[in-house]
Amino acid sequence: MKKFFAFLAVAGALVFSANYAFAQDQAAAPQEETVAADSTAAEAPASTEDLLAGNNDVPLHQALKTKFIEGGAGFMSLVIICLILGLALSIERILYLAFSKTNTQKLLQSVEDALAEGGIEKAKEVCRDTRGPVASIFYQGLLRADQGVDVIEKTIVSYGGVQMSLMESGLSWISLFIALAPSLGFLGTVIGMIQAFDAIQAAGDISPNVVAGGMKVALITTVGGLIVAMILQVFYNYILAKIDSLSIDMEDSSIRFVDTITKYYEKK
Repeated sequence: MKKFFAFLAVAGALVFSANYAFAQDQAAAPQEETVAADSTAAEAPASTEDLLAGNNDVPLHQALKTKFIEGGAGFMSLVIICLILGLALSIERILYLAFSKTNTQKLLQSVEDALAEGGIEKAKEVCRDTRGPVASIFYQGLLRADQGVDVIEKTIVSYGGVQMSLMESGLSWISLFIALAPSLGFLGTVIGMIQAFDAIQAAGDISPNVVAGGMKVALITTVGGLIVAMILQVFYNYILAKIDSLSIDMEDSSIRFVDTITKYYEKK
């Protein structure tokens, strides 16, 4: 449930930011219309030619809004939804992995000191008071301390797999949005081409003005889908790198923990 509420919070924040930006655009629209009524030159910065020429007078959010409308609200909305959901899942995973990071060297030393001072129960208390998957693995091993080192080692291996599954939770959905965003863009491309050929058929001849509308929709939806996929791919690879780092840390700490328990039994 905690992960679910965290996901909802992140998604809500992203949606609120998008709505806030859209509200600013709506509030600025009457002023832009007044300026446009006084001078037709005020409409020029929003044109495609000026955008391609790199006109610095056009705000970035206004340029993106223009391209969004030109690409078709239907397919571009689906692409944006993929971006919002994918970012929400990615940020939730990044926060989860950040809170899962543990100073294993300090934890192992604390467990060793607790075993020397108060035995197994004291070590359990140390692991309960420490967050992260490494402390959880140690605690599961200490719960079976009376069954021998072999059972402790098997428990650590089994529960390590459980913790790995928890860290990888949600990655399949992120990979889905990475694949879905460009697919939607390509689908928009096909539909744009169909619109272009329909326009050619209706006009009875081939001219740049007839074909341009459908081709623009085709290209913009493709670019939007590819950009969303690239953004999510960066987050996805970063999350995988964090999981690999934590898994290596877990394996190394587990081996050292078993050595610590073995030394404890030898002293007894």
